[in-house]
Amino acid sequence: MSIVLGAIADDYTGASDLANTFAKEGLRTIQTIGVPRDDLALPEADAVVVSLKIRSAPAPDAVAAARGADRWLRERGARHAMYKICSTFDSTDAGNIGPVGEALRDDHGGRAVLTTPAFPETGRTVYRGHLFVGDVPLDESPLKDHPLNPMTDADLVRVLARQSKGAIGLIGLDVVA
Repeated sequence: MSIVLGAIADDYTGASDLANTFAKEGLRTIQTIGVPRDDLALPEADAVVVSLKIRSAPAPDAVAAARGADRWLRERGARHAMYKICSTFDSTDAGNIGPVGEALRDDHGGRAVLTTPAFPETGRTVYRGHLFVGDVPLDESPLKDHPLNPMTDADLVRVLARQSKGAIGLIGLDVVA
């Protein structure tokens, strides 16, 4: 099997959303739960979405899992692999979005990580670097009380800066519905 597009998802729900989006666009898509065994025979596919459960995992564990998924996808011919994060950007201050993005960038000799958490179809939009849930900032939405990853800051530059080693900034794109 030679995969055109691979995706590493930080949770099962987001992985399902992405796999559904790929399929609606005509890609033959497979979604896995975890990194498949090397000997697992899969049908021909244009895209494979590897579902992980790393959103609340310690950053080193999340990095290791994402790197394992990336290796699996690349060994099967994926020319491009993306890291799909939750559209509500819920993560701890120690990671995982920044550390996983930086690790995957470093593994492939990249210089920058583009992070775009907006998903307008589900009411997640970004305006001037702030994530909105519907028409309220993330930190004023019910997600501010998330039991595992309460989101107390809608400013994604600040959130990423707390968990990343590299420079963080905006490139001037707002994603609104």
